[in-house]
Amino acid sequence: MIGTFDTVLTAGYILLIVTIGLWTGTRNRKTGSGTSRDYFLAGKTLRWPMIGLAIFATNISCLHLVSLAQSGFDSGLLNGNFEWMAAFTLILLALFFIPFYIRSGVTTLPDFLEKRYNRACRNWLALISIVSAVIIHIAFSFLAGGIVLETLFGINMYVSIIVIALLTGLYTIVGGLKAVVVTETIQSVVLITGALIITFFAWNKMGGWNQMVAVLEQTGTSDKLSMIRPAGDASGMSWIAVFLGYPVLGIWYWCADQTIVQRALGARDENHARAGALFCGFIKILPVFIFVLPGLFAYTLYHSGALDLSSLLQHDEKGGQLLNTKGIYTVMITSLVPTGLIGILVAALLSGLMSQIAGALNSIATLASFDLYKRVRPEAGDKTLVAVGRWTAGAALLVSIALLPLLNQYQSLFEGINDVIAHIAPPITCVFLLGIFWGKASAKAAQYTLWTGSLLGGAVFMVNKLLPQNPIGKIPFMMMAFYLFCTCVLLQVILSYVYPVQHTEESRALYWKSFKEPLQSKGWPGLGNYKVLTLLLLFVMTVVYWIFR
Repeated sequence: MIGTFDTVLTAGYILLIVTIGLWTGTRNRKTGSGTSRDYFLAGKTLRWPMIGLAIFATNISCLHLVSLAQSGFDSGLLNGNFEWMAAFTLILLALFFIPFYIRSGVTTLPDFLEKRYNRACRNWLALISIVSAVIIHIAFSFLAGGIVLETLFGINMYVSIIVIALLTGLYTIVGGLKAVVVTETIQSVVLITGALIITFFAWNKMGGWNQMVAVLEQTGTSDKLSMIRPAGDASGMSWIAVFLGYPVLGIWYWCADQTIVQRALGARDENHARAGALFCGFIKILPVFIFVLPGLFAYTLYHSGALDLSSLLQHDEKGGQLLNTKGIYTVMITSLVPTGLIGILVAALLSGLMSQIAGALNSIATLASFDLYKRVRPEAGDKTLVAVGRWTAGAALLVSIALLPLLNQYQSLFEGINDVIAHIAPPITCVFLLGIFWGKASAKAAQYTLWTGSLLGGAVFMVNKLLPQNPIGKIPFMMMAFYLFCTCVLLQVILSYVYPVQHTEESRALYWKSFKEPLQSKGWPGLGNYKVLTLLLLFVMTVVYWIFR
């Protein structure tokens, strides 16, 4: 439990964010910028720093702070691969995907699929995107936030979740993307500040890096510092699984998911969109050190007797005791951080929670309005589209809350969210990759691949949950994603020859004729040039992976 001062500080922060979000949204109305384009894409006015910070804030939620600390305690720096590998997929977004998205003038990614393939692909992706946003971006975030708030304030998990849902939904539904991005930019700074604070106090309590390494050596767990594990590693996250499986998850998440990419779609121009994505790639280096590493410090502090985790002990089915490591981050806050700073850390947690939910709600509203409702009512005006988006966002909040008991069954929240992604991503990654790199990828082939791949992924997921001992259920989720992706690629290639492509004038311009073509755009001069930033990011990522190999 935390004190009165920290509680007041936390409440004040929530009210500040809600006020800023509402002010931004109502200001757009007063200045006359109330079109659907303004509401869903911020009037195409976003600059690269805001885009990069907003993408990062939408990605990093309370879930990440809580679950990455848990993974740091359980398996060391290993799950940091999800953060560092993201930099490579953000490079793909900047170089290969953004040019088509910006030049085609699309509002949503399903809209892009219709231009490249057909309307059936658009409909299916819109539906899958809404479902995935509700489960992955909202429900899991609510779950992590509810666990933290219940532990810190003693408030029932569902009560705290409903309050946060109402407050976040209020400024998101009223203000649109502009309100979301403005608040996300603030929340990114608060979130990073809070993470730095907990890292500093954990480091200080441990006595530094060398002391942590010494404890790891004493406990025989020095491999927790390694990001690259050998083939057949018991974690299921060997270097082969990461190398083959992560791109399948990452390309969908970073390059083809509406919730993430919508920030780039609101850019002033192609250069701002590209620079914003690459800027986020640089920021993604931080989470390993400020989200995952504190969990590893908690592990060594626990084994050196400097951190009491008795509050996390639970009785198992056999009468023994085990640690419920979901609460590691909460215990670190209350045990390591002095009064006054605890309120800032709770504000950081809420920043992650609210920014993730706000971004997802805005994307759901956009998809429902442009890709579903406008299809049925093409004559619908701006006011109607905005109203539909707002009602859909409200419904999404209710559905996500209803899913919480089911998702809470996962022992590790981070593994849970990636397990879900592994079964959703393969067909979407497949049709986007083949769509922009292979001119022969046909509309019918993409349509049937999306349908079949999604149904196959759903079937495998259900079988593994109902019959966990079956042979397929023993395959690590990263490798399962790769196998499903290969199946989808094979299916789409075969079907593209069965149903040969018939390009429209529009679709003919939406695939690269060669790998050199995306690099022909000059971009900005100097250090801000997207080619220079790409090379710099690749160099930095090579260095950090070499250090933590």
